[in-house]
Amino acid sequence: MSPPLKLFKNQKYHDLKEACIKDGRLFCDQTFLPENDSLFFNRLLPGKVVWKRPRDICDDPRLIVGNISNHQLTQGRLGHRPMISAFSCLAVQEPHWTKTIPHPKEQEWDPRKPNKYAGIFRFRFWHFGEWTEVVIDDLLPTINGDLVFSFSTSMNEFWNALMEKAYAKLLGCYEALDSLTTTDIIVDFTGTVAETVDMNKGRYTELVEEKYKLFKELKKTFTKGGLICCSIEPPTQEEQEVETDWGLLKGHTYTMTDIRKIRLGERLVEVFSTEKLYMIRLRNPLGRQEWSGPWSEISEEWQQLTAADRKTLGLVMSDDGEFWVSLEDFCRNFHAVYVCRNVNNSIFGRKELQSMLGCWTVNDDPLMNRSGGCYNNRDTFLQNPQYIFTVPEDGHKVIMSLQQKDLRNYRRMGRPDNYIIGFELFKVEMNRRFRLHHLYIQERAGTSTYIDTRTVFLSKYLKKGSYVLVPTMFQHGRTSEFLLRIFSEVPVKLRELTLDMPKMSCWNLARGYPKVVTQITVHSVEGLEKKHANESVNPYLIIKCGKEEVRSPVQKNTVHAIFDTQAIFYRRTTDIPIIIQVWNKRKFCDQFLGQIILDADPSDCRDVKSLYLRKKGGPAAKVKQGHISFKGMLGKEEE
Repeated sequence: MSPPLKLFKNQKYHDLKEACIKDGRLFCDQTFLPENDSLFFNRLLPGKVVWKRPRDICDDPRLIVGNISNHQLTQGRLGHRPMISAFSCLAVQEPHWTKTIPHPKEQEWDPRKPNKYAGIFRFRFWHFGEWTEVVIDDLLPTINGDLVFSFSTSMNEFWNALMEKAYAKLLGCYEALDSLTTTDIIVDFTGTVAETVDMNKGRYTELVEEKYKLFKELKKTFTKGGLICCSIEPPTQEEQEVETDWGLLKGHTYTMTDIRKIRLGERLVEVFSTEKLYMIRLRNPLGRQEWSGPWSEISEEWQQLTAADRKTLGLVMSDDGEFWVSLEDFCRNFHAVYVCRNVNNSIFGRKELQSMLGCWTVNDDPLMNRSGGCYNNRDTFLQNPQYIFTVPEDGHKVIMSLQQKDLRNYRRMGRPDNYIIGFELFKVEMNRRFRLHHLYIQERAGTSTYIDTRTVFLSKYLKKGSYVLVPTMFQHGRTSEFLLRIFSEVPVKLRELTLDMPKMSCWNLARGYPKVVTQITVHSVEGLEKKHANESVNPYLIIKCGKEEVRSPVQKNTVHAIFDTQAIFYRRTTDIPIIIQVWNKRKFCDQFLGQIILDADPSDCRDVKSLYLRKKGGPAAKVKQGHISFKGMLGKEEE
């Protein structure tokens, strides 16, 4: 089922087009007039701008000429380099560009039916969680007869110039495009989830395992419809567009158009002294200045391959701006890789992406305030919105993305483009249902960068368990909207924590309202080796309180289990004991190994010296000193 579509400015493409055709006129968009205000509000124009329709610029205008994936684009005198890179990246995957340019054949010029042309076009963008259709006329800004923003080297092709105008209309004006990054634009074109890979931090040239792990991830992302580009960061502004020793341009973004792991035949193994080639094909969107190192067009590597070899191995190029590089040279030469994962497809019905809209709001009541500022504001930090998700298995990569509401439409009023935003991640009890109020027992599992960009992200391999994510602005007491997105190949069941304590009801009034909150962490269990040194033991914990229980993951084949299992219980009275049991996972019937029963007042058990798991007639297993901890609380505040 297609997601619901929002109409920008409530403009209906077909109704407007039919009305223009009926009246015999060309569409002129009254919501985005061909005036200087639609261009800039802060920049000076380098000349007189004249708005022209494509048929006034060339004799035979077309929306798309030939195959869009083979296009070459040019940045006009007022153009934006990230736009060219994003256009090039979009064109690699047909399912993406056909969604952004809906029904391109229907919108194409038809010289056989000139009376059906109405000068109106439509494009679709993913805008703050919603697919939004933007309608425009085809009046484009020119200076001295030339398009001043992006244009195609096929001088009668206009898809990118028209799409850029629609995007500028969505954001308020052309100047609003200035501070956007390539990944910002790609996300708005496709709805993908973006991640930036720092090649220096990853040490991909030093660590062989990490290098092949990166290749596997990039190949998987590309195969599933993701978009990938890369760049070389110039150390200074003066080195922008300066050529490297191997013909690449610093500060320039290249698009990945193919990625292959190739098994070589016996003859080629002898030639290249390896059984496999790990190869990446890149494109320069401007169609010039290609790679001149190994595997470049005139390199000796190509001389070893016949035309049949190239076709068999898939090492082909579809246009003049493309070139192949080996994985080693890719890691050695590029500083940043921008990975935009396709989230439109689910695996066997499982959703890879979870997303929620939220907002930072201000309230005098601390329990209702939702704008507490960053982690440095320890007294108010946990007044921010809180979201919980559960990772069902160890070792899965989770990408967390926080996007703030775009403020570009308010720049004319002097407001900043973006607030400084970020988020914190905490590993919490497996059975947590209510908001965090204190952090002294919680493990800080990660933090994003705090920066005034539109989007911040964090990518981590997380252990099985529950996590609370707290999105924040750097300063407390400010209001804004945000979109939280979490991408993982396993469903994580994202939801907001809204309640501070269990609700008051007639039932719990009759039974007794919970007065005591007990948090417990079991780090490890010792002593199992005394009896099971020669056995295969798969221990796990069950922590019980009344009818509620928490079960830890199974630790396979070990007698030195590290659990780090957290639980939280809301008790009416300390007379209700907490029971910690150790079990051995077996195929048919699990084996009970022992238990401890904690029935003391938690306020007297903040520092447990030693506790023993006992089983009648069996040995004792000691719980490692200091790793069962209690935090007691009365009322609505955790102490």
